[in-house]
Amino acid sequence: MEFCPTCGNMLQYELPHMGRPSRFFCPTCPYVCHLENKVKIKRRQHLVKKEIEPVFNKEDMKMGGSETDATCPSCSHGRALFSQVQIRSADEPTTTFYQCLKCEKMWRED
Repeated sequence: MEFCPTCGNMLQYELPHMGRPSRFFCPTCPYVCHLENKVKIKRRQHLVKKEIEPVFNKEDMKMGGSETDATCPSCSHGRALFSQVQIRSADEPTTTFYQCLKCEKMWRED
C-alpha cells in the first residue's frame, strides 16, 4: 500500500495505457507517481482478521440488565433482560439489547 504524501489518502494503481507508464494516483488530490520500471513486491503480508468482540456478553447482561416484557424470537418466551446503549452517533436512537430469561438467546433492536 502506498499513501499520498500530500493528503495521506491511499493511492490507487492504474495500469499502463496507450504508451503511458503505470502509475499510482491519488483519488482526492492531483498527486501522481509514474512507475517507469516493473514494480517489485518486496514483501507480501497476509492480513489476519481479528475476532469480532460482542458489544454485550451474557455476563454483562446478567449484571446490569433489567427485566421487561419482550417476546423472544427463538422460543417465544415473554420475559427478557434488557440494556440500552448509545452505539452510534448522538443524534441516533439508542440500541436495546435483550436476553431471553428462558433460553438465554440474545438479540437487539435498533
